Amino acid sequence: MFFGLFWVLLLLNFNPYFAAIIAAVVSFSLSLFFLDKQRNALSASVSKKLSRDKEGNYQDPESELENQVLDSEADKNKPEANQ
Repeated sequence: MFFGLFWVLLLLNFNPYFAAIIAAVVSFSLSLFFLDKQRNALSASVSKKLSRDKEGNYQDPESELENQVLDSEADKNKPEANQ
């Protein structure tokens, strides 16, 4: 959106610096208006990912699964397990 508006302004013989400022302001304003749902969904996702429990620890099921997989691989690679 920014580059399209920027090139249109340049074709209309605007000063490149002025065209860049106008394109940035208009692009930013339109993205705030039209991308509100996506921004709210991202904020909710980040908030959920960074939330803590009562003890102050992060609750991340993916991390727990990853830890289980890594622990099982470590158990397989122990020297006493191969004997």
